[in-house]
Amino acid sequence: MQLKEIARRLQGRAANIALRMPISWVHLAAGPPVVVDGRTLDSRTQWFLKLLALSGQQPLSMLGVAKARTEVDMFMAVMGGRPAPVGEIVDRTIPGPAGSGEARPMRVRLYRPAGSVARLLPTILFFHGGGFVLGSLEGYDLPCRYFCARSGCAVLAVDYRLAPEHKFPAAIEDGLAAFRWLAEEGPNLGLDPARIVLAGESAGGTIAAVVAQETRHAPQAPCLQWLIYPATDLEQERPSHISCGEHFLLTRSDLEWFRSLYLDGLGQLSDPRVSPIRAHDLSGLPPALIFTAGFDSLRDEGLAYAERLTEAGVKTVHREFDSLIHGFLCMRGALPAAARAMDDMVAGLRHELARLGH
Repeated sequence: MQLKEIARRLQGRAANIALRMPISWVHLAAGPPVVVDGRTLDSRTQWFLKLLALSGQQPLSMLGVAKARTEVDMFMAVMGGRPAPVGEIVDRTIPGPAGSGEARPMRVRLYRPAGSVARLLPTILFFHGGGFVLGSLEGYDLPCRYFCARSGCAVLAVDYRLAPEHKFPAAIEDGLAAFRWLAEEGPNLGLDPARIVLAGESAGGTIAAVVAQETRHAPQAPCLQWLIYPATDLEQERPSHISCGEHFLLTRSDLEWFRSLYLDGLGQLSDPRVSPIRAHDLSGLPPALIFTAGFDSLRDEGLAYAERLTEAGVKTVHREFDSLIHGFLCMRGALPAAARAMDDMVAGLRHELARLGH
């Protein structure tokens, strides 16, 4: 049996233990409650992190790019739960941003909900996480299926270019190209160009936020931003970077590693396309739903971005899932608290979509 397959089975067993173990046993096995910044870590999440530490799992920054990509995709497949039923999944290629006078092709994956009778569907344009270095259409297949099945929206997932092969601003350029293509070609695919939700997780939240800024005055602007623990400020260190920078899956060393691979130098940190909170003017942006996690290095910058949007007159709803860690989007199958959080996020999205036009 190959080592990769052994690792997959061990991770699957750990996930099942974390999910099914009686809560009284979890409390005994996980140890005293972990409290940081006045927040108490979810017990099953604490138990899962302990299992991960006992397995000898190395930080992403120690694995190297190729191995980290493989392991993250495998981890998500194990932790993500059963595939939610959708009506159709189609892989296709669309024109990417023009380069050397020619548009580069870009992979996307379109999910359609089952049983929909709407002539034009609202569409979630989704950008995955991974620090601009990791992540793939395959790795994020389970969350995208879930969003499609539970929201009643189509989901268009974008396979944007990754660093270090493609540094900043490649991911941003791909995000803009995907939005513009969807706004133009959506009606031909049964997708409503007036109801495009810019969505992203972590680094994908950065892309979604920047695309919202860049397209706010477009003839067909996005209708909503749906940002899940977004990275909004690569320039300034905030308290959560320190207090949650170790032991909660995403570490400070991981953030520094991602940044070193994505950018050409520190001079780019203040660029609003790198740190969207640095944009001078945030007025006129679409309404925003921003969700953060209590035990996440990115917690404080997500909150700060929500506050800046509110100050700029943008309708903004922020909610913190105070007992969860970064990456909970991909842990629905193993952590009940993550599953509940995903339910709540989708309910919030459905509510805001229903209010459009009222």
